[in-house]
Amino acid sequence: MLNGSYHTDTHCNIKIQAMNFLSIIISLVGMGLNAIVLWFLGIHMHRNAFSVYILNLAMADFLFLCSQFVFCLLDAIYFFYYILTEITIFFFYIVRIFAYLSGLSILSAISIERCLSIIWPIWYHCHRSKHTSAITCFVLWAMSLLFALLEGKACGLLFSSFDFYWCETFDVITSVWSIVLFVVLCGSSLTLLIRIFCGSQRIPVTRLYVTIAFTVLVFLIFGLPFGIYWLLYQWVSDFHYVRHCDFFHEIQFLSCVNSCANPIVYFLVGSIRHRRFRRKTLKLLLQRAMQDIPEEEDCVDNNPSEHPEELERVQSRS
Repeated sequence: MLNGSYHTDTHCNIKIQAMNFLSIIISLVGMGLNAIVLWFLGIHMHRNAFSVYILNLAMADFLFLCSQFVFCLLDAIYFFYYILTEITIFFFYIVRIFAYLSGLSILSAISIERCLSIIWPIWYHCHRSKHTSAITCFVLWAMSLLFALLEGKACGLLFSSFDFYWCETFDVITSVWSIVLFVVLCGSSLTLLIRIFCGSQRIPVTRLYVTIAFTVLVFLIFGLPFGIYWLLYQWVSDFHYVRHCDFFHEIQFLSCVNSCANPIVYFLVGSIRHRRFRRKTLKLLLQRAMQDIPEEEDCVDNNPSEHPEELERVQSRS
């Protein structure tokens, strides 16, 4: 019996360290890819309504991957040497929750705004301020930071103080906010797909639609399990006694894949034309991934490498 238990623990420990190693590798790759997106969108490209959202989403992904990288590294060090205090690990746990909420909020905002621009195009273009994207992202960042800090303080994750009543209260608030974001994201994405493919007037599918659709799909496959696990951990009492060896580190790895995959989606969508891949500069691929005009109307697509300034002018209209 002891030999069986020892064998199981050894297998579990090996799996944990392997998943930590994979998460560290994916985090490093994802940080590099998101840094490229931040570099081009933040400095070298004209920003429109949706590129501002993509820029902030890349910032949230970069922050999430940084926290995952440090968290997994500390977890591995703590596993071997037991020299790190729990408060250090808890701090990066809060940073990770903050980045996750920010990314989910921004992705939901992207889906809502794209949905509004399709359902009520005249109202949208007449009443939307050009600073709406920046203001919305600022508010979402602030709300996510506030939720993470308040819960971290009340639940004793950032400081030694612990208040059971306020910890449960902020758990409820954060959980409700997360569920609302999940519902809004799925509802707006589904409405957008129905409007495009089943509406009375067919809407031409642009690269921006494809980019948003694949980004949402990647999140639902790789990012949503992390949120579900987090909610279950908060609200199911018996869930605290489930061994992390079972699935926690796999979910952690999937969340890293989610944040790493978004830049890959942008570059792939920007590089595909008529089922073929074309070699182009990364800047041009990002511009094309956020292109909001149908392919047949893309007058500069025949030789876009010679007209990058024209493509930027077309992009600024969307």
